[in-house]
Amino acid sequence: MTPPFRKTTQLLAPAEHRPNGAYNLYPGQPVGAGQIELGFAALARQLASHDRIIFDGMSGVMWGDFRARLAPELARLGLDYEWLDVAEALLEESAIDGLVAPYLGGNDPLFGLHNPLPLEKFFDPDKLKALARRVAAGKRTILYGTGAALSETAGFLVYLDVPKNEIQFRSRAGTVTNLGARRPAAPKQMYKRFYFVDWPPLRRHQAELLPRLDLLVDSQRPDEPTFMSGADFRAGLAAAARSWFRVRPWFEPGPWGGQWMKQRFAGLAPEAPNLAWSFELISPENGLAFTSAGRLLEAAFDWLMFRDHRAVLGDFAARFGSAFPIRFDYLDTFSGGNLSLQCHPRPEYTARHFGEPFTQDETYYITDCGPDAEVYLGFQEGINAPEFQGALEKSFREASELDVQRFVQIHTAQKHGLYLIPNGTIHCSGRNNLVLEISATPYIFTFKMYDWMRLDLDGQPRPLNISRAMDNLYFDRQGERVAQEFIAHPQILARGAGWELTHLPTHAAHFYDVHRFDFAANATISASTSGSPHVLNVVEGGSVVLEVPHFPPQRFYFAETFVVPAAAGTYQLRNDTGQPVKVIKAFLKPAT
Repeated sequence: MTPPFRKTTQLLAPAEHRPNGAYNLYPGQPVGAGQIELGFAALARQLASHDRIIFDGMSGVMWGDFRARLAPELARLGLDYEWLDVAEALLEESAIDGLVAPYLGGNDPLFGLHNPLPLEKFFDPDKLKALARRVAAGKRTILYGTGAALSETAGFLVYLDVPKNEIQFRSRAGTVTNLGARRPAAPKQMYKRFYFVDWPPLRRHQAELLPRLDLLVDSQRPDEPTFMSGADFRAGLAAAARSWFRVRPWFEPGPWGGQWMKQRFAGLAPEAPNLAWSFELISPENGLAFTSAGRLLEAAFDWLMFRDHRAVLGDFAARFGSAFPIRFDYLDTFSGGNLSLQCHPRPEYTARHFGEPFTQDETYYITDCGPDAEVYLGFQEGINAPEFQGALEKSFREASELDVQRFVQIHTAQKHGLYLIPNGTIHCSGRNNLVLEISATPYIFTFKMYDWMRLDLDGQPRPLNISRAMDNLYFDRQGERVAQEFIAHPQILARGAGWELTHLPTHAAHFYDVHRFDFAANATISASTSGSPHVLNVVEGGSVVLEVPHFPPQRFYFAETFVVPAAAGTYQLRNDTGQPVKVIKAFLKPAT
């Protein structure tokens, strides 16, 4: 396409992929042979026997381009369809702007409030009914566009999915718009509206459609869609919810980003200046891919939770519903810089201001670090709120450096150490760390107080949130209390033939806990999910083999994150590599 339809240094996920025996950028859940098909010609053949077709999908689908590619393939089969665009039934843009305004946070550049409205509120019901009548009256008709299934028109139902990272890359290129908008806005403004306004009702719409989907299409490659039947898709989700899954990670550069991942993960775009983040398991934005004979189809992780959240979450399904509660991601500062000095909101603040059901309670697990690496965590003894706020505001007002060490404790980073960051705790990673961030799922609610006088990658100052931070910081987290309460003190829970199980206790405020399996060469350990999903990562060594009853074994390599759902019940991890291996495990704490 001209101009480029996406703006990013991340390579587009391929339609076909073979793993290379190391960290896999494009993991997939195995499904049966022949279940995933490729290309517009094959899609046209699949549709040919249906006179009425409904194409629904995410707001990031490039609908005009999709139609332009599919229509000629249908014509080659001698099929002439009338195409009707459901966007004709959208409310006027001014009406939609008024509808969504309460959820956009006013002038706040980052934060809004989750939109509780159903997707149909964006549409004129009379116009939807008129489109439905036109479909029913036509000989061969296609109704297409985001929300097309709201017409309640009988027809072959196809959903076009787009990974949320690709939606962001498309928004940066100006090739997609927000729901109901006629033109693109600035990318950061669009992302805020995606997150708070568009994605909540689209997610609820997906949940309603899943039981009756006839076909699911992965449309992230405009010229190479992959697709599978709704029945096969639902069966694949059910199998993943009872065995294991690994989502497709994606990577982003940042102003403090490092070089560790670029040097160790093969297949990443070399032109990226650095990599700051790897989204290893951030369920609202990651995709879950399926693989059949090397072909890949990626769908939003949300589908798995709609289909089988009880199997995934076990005893915690009632508490979290279809929200997966644990997040893993990498923060890479090797040869980079310090993160911003920051904190995360308290639970009641998160609920009131953003509509999130739980807050961003984090930990830093140090997968690797340089000899000079540090972690900033907790206040120095005697620091008080007015003094600290005054220093922050003076730094911001005068564009002057802050004497961070005067206020914040600096700890030497310890490889395989766990640093505890419950909400309201001042913190940041220093340079030369590879942090595996183990956290509650919310991931954008970071209140930056000081950012080392640097600009973002777009050359603009990064927004600070001093006032919000001051509303949420706990100033009693200072002095000797920090080392005692906010750095995990490992405890060996069990030993066996060539293995140990170590507890890295989290804070009382965390609803998840952390264990580590340490394996000698050729050791095997058995584990029970005990009613919780287990989120695991190979933090040292070559690889481990996961064995879940009734499913084929699966190998996971160093630095890969994977999940064993609660419904798996029991599993084994086997180290057959001839070298020591460490595997970290996060799980939900039983209710007390």
